[in-house]
Amino acid sequence: MSDTATLPPAAVAGSLADTPAATLRLTEIFLSLQGETSRVGLPTVFVRLAGCPLRCRWCDTPYSFQGGETVALADLLRRIADYEVKTVCVTGGEPLAQRNCPALLTALCDAGYSVSLETSGALDIGGVDPRVSRIVDIKPPGSGEDARNRWENLAHLTPHDEIKFVLADRADYDWARALLRDRQLDRVCPVLFSPVQGELAPATLADWVLADRLPVRMQVQLHKILWGNAPGR
Repeated sequence: MSDTATLPPAAVAGSLADTPAATLRLTEIFLSLQGETSRVGLPTVFVRLAGCPLRCRWCDTPYSFQGGETVALADLLRRIADYEVKTVCVTGGEPLAQRNCPALLTALCDAGYSVSLETSGALDIGGVDPRVSRIVDIKPPGSGEDARNRWENLAHLTPHDEIKFVLADRADYDWARALLRDRQLDRVCPVLFSPVQGELAPATLADWVLADRLPVRMQVQLHKILWGNAPGR
């Protein structure tokens, strides 16, 4: 049995971070303003890892599905440090599809960064360092991937985390509204409702949220308002 088998997830991640051979597949790293979540507007270093087992119909980063650059974890930490910004978002693709993602997250927390993780909600978040703010998608039917929702993840969430619904139409909204109420998700952590760009008008979604007095945060993607769909922004 491995020596790490009896260690808590954060300790396992930390031990991997010290391994010279630990690598990740990196699509891109860039500095931008956080466009979503409760951190919206904050200057943030984005680390976009490559690969994703899902194919959401409205995905706006399909270029991250394949390829990428193999980067040693220690080298990636140095690149992040070069930006001299203490807020980091690890995203994808699906970052948890890479086995060394938890090691990266723990190493960032150990280095004093404020860290968030954007994940599809299809993979287990239980091994993620509890210092990380986990932004967990719940996929509605319009995504084409609602069968992949890992409902066990809800038991791992704390008020430090956030749940995100990206909605394409009224059917998605009604589905999310019922789930919100039936499972009382707003008592678990903050809940975000977002419209699919080009499919659901933000004002329409806002009107629905107000009409139903939902305890959610309506959000749009600030970075797309500022820079459109340009990669690396």
